[in-house]
Amino acid sequence: MDTQRLQAILTALQAGQITALEAFSLLKTLTFDDLGFAKTDAHRAARQGIPEVIFGPGKTGPQIVKIAESLLAHHQVVVVTKVDVTVAEQVLSLLPVGRYETTARMLIFGTEPPVEAKLTVSVVTAGTADLSVAEEAALYLSASGIYVNRVYDVGVAGIHRIFPSVEQLNQTKAVIIVAGMDGALASVLGGLLSVPIIAVPTSVGYGASFQGLSPLLAMLNSCAAGLTVVNIDNGFGAAVAALRILGSLKTTLTSHTQRPESD
Repeated sequence: MDTQRLQAILTALQAGQITALEAFSLLKTLTFDDLGFAKTDAHRAARQGIPEVIFGPGKTGPQIVKIAESLLAHHQVVVVTKVDVTVAEQVLSLLPVGRYETTARMLIFGTEPPVEAKLTVSVVTAGTADLSVAEEAALYLSASGIYVNRVYDVGVAGIHRIFPSVEQLNQTKAVIIVAGMDGALASVLGGLLSVPIIAVPTSVGYGASFQGLSPLLAMLNSCAAGLTVVNIDNGFGAAVAALRILGSLKTTLTSHTQRPESD
């Protein structure tokens, strides 16, 4: 932590040279912890309003533990994505204050906030093979205090399965669609729904799907206009996109409710 800068901000606040809001704005960009092998961001949640995340692949169990311990000193919730079960077991043996979600391959530490039912995001999968990526998105949303409506295994091979859920999907604030193979479900729902849609291509499929490249290109070239498309197997990225949408909605609603009435 940059203690000199922190002291300068607090001194200016105490002297009345800056407002509390200005001090908060400065503090949001202030600190990180230098662990030698990693620099952990202590104020990302304050800036973005979302739980801190550690990308699991490429890190050892002890490295994840050190990073998580550093972040937990500043954040209510810390999430580790795409963690193999062997690494997760090692991490929990050293830091037994979290839990491992097997399907999502995700570690979650800290105290999750209560979910807000009025802020609902739907997560839809084409097939059961897409569940790992879908659950990564769903659990990160839950850790962010968002209620998740799951609609799984409704791909175009049996397209009639999605129709009973269309009205319900249109009642949510955003829809995340997770699909491999040809990625066609995103286009289908893109033509049926009025809410924001975030499409996630997965690496599920036969050889010609090229580990997710085919559904990625299909989603990017969708005839249904206005889809947001994230990278292959990036359930976390889709969840953050949904949170940004919800954040803008909350800002709009707040500004409307605080606006003075005209004469």
